Amino acid sequence: MTFRSDVPLDEIDWRILHELQQDGRLSYKQLAGRVNLSAPAVADRVRRLRDTGVITGYQARVDPARAGLPLSAFLMLRCASGRCLLRTGRAADYPEITEVHKLGSDSCALLKVRVTSMAHLEGFLERMGERHGELRSHIVLSTQYERHEIEPPPDEPDRVTPADGW
Repeated sequence: MTFRSDVPLDEIDWRILHELQQDGRLSYKQLAGRVNLSAPAVADRVRRLRDTGVITGYQARVDPARAGLPLSAFLMLRCASGRCLLRTGRAADYPEITEVHKLGSDSCALLKVRVTSMAHLEGFLERMGERHGELRSHIVLSTQYERHEIEPPPDEPDRVTPADGW
């Protein structure tokens, strides 16, 4: 079964997602108590959320700095002809890469990487540049805010209104 974006999640689904994002190890019985449903009803809903692709897995949150990867950088990749990282599917060959985002700009991708040191980053940039194209790096000095939990969208999305003078 595939996820259908036209079938919205209800309030109970979002409460279940909230609880599981806080602690993915909750039993159905514990989760049922937190959302005021029976354990079988919770199990059915969690199964549906998994089957439709809303829940994609369960994992531990790791502090990268404490795990030996204190330096983060964002890289803008402008691919060389025939060697684009997005087309070769080779991102998994680089353990430093934690995210890859395809862009609609003069750069084809935005990469997030985590490395052990500046020397590690420099070596990584050289390897990536030789193999895939031109890179522009943006080193993260500190992360001020990082959201882990996905929350329900607002009932009414903000509407953009033209500014005076436009």
